[in-house]
Amino acid sequence: MSGRHTGEQHSHTVEGTDPQLYVEVHDPANDAGLRPVLLIHGFSASSKLNWEDTGWIPALLEAGRRVIAVDLPGHGRSGAPEDMDSYSPSRIRADLLQIAFDAGARPLRDGDPASGLDVVGYSLGSRLAWEFGATQPELVHRLVLGGPNMADPLAAFDLVAAQRYLADGTPIEDSSTAGLLSMAQALPSNNIFALLSLVEAIKGEPYDPAEAVPHMPMLLVAGENDERAASMPQLADLALKAGSMAEQLVLPGRTHTNAITSRAFKQAAIAFLGS
Repeated sequence: MSGRHTGEQHSHTVEGTDPQLYVEVHDPANDAGLRPVLLIHGFSASSKLNWEDTGWIPALLEAGRRVIAVDLPGHGRSGAPEDMDSYSPSRIRADLLQIAFDAGARPLRDGDPASGLDVVGYSLGSRLAWEFGATQPELVHRLVLGGPNMADPLAAFDLVAAQRYLADGTPIEDSSTAGLLSMAQALPSNNIFALLSLVEAIKGEPYDPAEAVPHMPMLLVAGENDERAASMPQLADLALKAGSMAEQLVLPGRTHTNAITSRAFKQAAIAFLGS
């Protein structure tokens, strides 16, 4: 597979149910001999939208890194399972763990730079990456969290209002809910009802970053004009108090929407993960 990327529908079973997740594993032409990088996209996005179209995958491959990219349930080329459990953050993290091992990741071992796994998450992906790092300290080497937040915006999503809007066009009063739903509908590949199942599942597992803090080095990145940047120092504080190294990068003029396209973001992440 050297020198090209491979993409396939990843079929495996976790806890007895096939999560129908689409996974791509990309191999570099010149392997740097470092651990693979797992990419976790944001809500209503996809691995193609967040990581391929923005140049992340080519940049990581150029740096000699093996890349594992996955579409979350109901997103991109992944399926939309009927069981609610497939959408819970804990279940998604279990699926990501098996995907990583299936793709060749193995536990960290002193003196072996190819062991372990680096993780890059954006927006919702940063929440999942934070929790993944906290629960998998024997596997995760470093974390890069883009557009991170102390609270998950999806937790305040008005499900009832969204369902009414989809049913008969009743206007949504909450601007955050309206914006998130509009964003979800903008990508034709999204299964809107599956995304609402994801929101419901997230509400059932509230995000509390202080409850479990990753103990590996991390880089936190946000756009200067991203309102989420305001809580980024609090996340860094949590990490530092837990004894972790936490670097912060603010991207001038960038918003939550376009920070992911920043060349400075890519360069900083690749340098940080190569340390």
